[in-house]
Amino acid sequence: MKGSLIIVGAFLVGCLTGRTGLLPDSISEGDISLWVLYALMFQVGIGIGADKRLKEILRTLSPRMLLIPAATIVGTLAAAGVVSFTLSRWSSAEVLAVGSGFGYYSLSSILITSLKEASIGAQAAAELGTIALLANIFREIMTLLAAPLMVRGFGPLAPICSGGATSMDTTLPVITRFSGREWVFVSIAHGMIVDFSVPFLVPFFCSL
Repeated sequence: MKGSLIIVGAFLVGCLTGRTGLLPDSISEGDISLWVLYALMFQVGIGIGADKRLKEILRTLSPRMLLIPAATIVGTLAAAGVVSFTLSRWSSAEVLAVGSGFGYYSLSSILITSLKEASIGAQAAAELGTIALLANIFREIMTLLAAPLMVRGFGPLAPICSGGATSMDTTLPVITRFSGREWVFVSIAHGMIVDFSVPFLVPFFCSL
């Protein structure tokens, strides 16, 4: 929860900074977004590569375990596809791009804003990026708050799938508490795989 509030606060500070013109005109918005994106991708690589549990997770992976992140990805995209039919402002591909964040709000929002600027304009791209930011933050918050209800109603895998990419970090404590410690490595492996899919799926749907 605290991390989500910090992200929203940073976003609002960025909006105020851009609005008041504090940044030099020589710095283009596209360049800033691109370098922030590079920094985020570098951080993702460091986070996964430096995780001391990575070898143990890879050893315990089985083909059946891959069905869990696959179900998360397919289920999320299917739900986003259904929702897209109720929205006239955005195309189905744009809604699917938002859904492809899987809770990874920082990366998905920047990707969408950068990639959609050329096709729909800077203002609309920023609006869609903001929607991605908020939608994926809400996904994380919902998992943190509703994990015990999910386990009770749908079983221990429910909060793991609901957490999406966050199941390996921010939502892992509540998943461990309510799903059980035996699901820790499943949750981490699930989060890594879903996390890895974001930089591929978001650009794919943005290009359609």
